[in-house]
Amino acid sequence: MTFDSNSRLLITGGTGSFGKAFVSRLLKRFPDIHRIVIYSRDELKQWELQQRYPESEYPQLRFFLGDVRDQDRLRRALEQIDTVVHAAALKQVPAAEYNPMEFVKTNVLGAENIIQACLDTSVKRVIALSTDKAAAPI
Repeated sequence: MTFDSNSRLLITGGTGSFGKAFVSRLLKRFPDIHRIVIYSRDELKQWELQQRYPESEYPQLRFFLGDVRDQDRLRRALEQIDTVVHAAALKQVPAAEYNPMEFVKTNVLGAENIIQACLDTSVKRVIALSTDKAAAPI
């Protein structure tokens, strides 16, 4: 996948382990990319990422607080975005066993919200990740 100076990208779960690594790689490989929007609900992790990538050096980065459960907020974040990388998910199996509906709301309904919001805002492409989930990997 390639991006150019006109590309506008949004990463859900952008402050997670994948999101941070992906942003680092994008900035190295495509330094002239027009916009990268980091979309996550974690204010602290967004602040930490802003410290790593100050606006004065990385004007293409934007930080957008929001949750994939909130379709209205997603639509707002997706204005003028052409590519979405959907990496937001709850992943800890023991937590899922204790809070199953929270995982359904984020991992299932959140993914559905992404699809609907992308259709509503004419996003050109969506890349959805599936992460391995295990309680006791062997």
